[in-house]
Amino acid sequence: MATLNNKVKAFIVQGLATYMTPSEVVEAVNQEFDGLKVTRQQVSNYDPSKAAAINLSQKWKDLFKQFRDDFNNDIQAIPIANKAYRLNMLDRMARDAEKSKNRPLAAALAEQAAKEMGEVFTNKQKVDNTSSDGSMATKPTVIRLVAPKVDENGRAIK
Repeated sequence: MATLNNKVKAFIVQGLATYMTPSEVVEAVNQEFDGLKVTRQQVSNYDPSKAAAINLSQKWKDLFKQFRDDFNNDIQAIPIANKAYRLNMLDRMARDAEKSKNRPLAAALAEQAAKEMGEVFTNKQKVDNTSSDGSMATKPTVIRLVAPKVDENGRAIK
């Protein structure tokens, strides 16, 4: 098992805090730190939500919480969370599909882009209560408040 310096430990904590799996973190460490070999079990020791991290120092727990909070609060930093980015990506994919003569894929991507524009993938709903002939057009409801008639004892008079 490799001995890890603080830079590698912080990298592992950040990966786990941003919902990477231990296997993904192992691969990322290997790529980022010139072939440094770590195991999934070694990586799991830096995830405070796991039993393996029971002896994790407070320093790494605090760093994990900071990274997790920042990640959860900064959703716009993730490109695919942006509608314009998704549409641009779908456009590139559709053009590539057309060049490859893969017309069914191009059509499916065009449909997905149309759904994205129509906000099919959101929980927003547009309600239209009008009929085609206008007979069911919404009309304002008027409520008039009238003070009731009462006798000298405060009882309502019918």
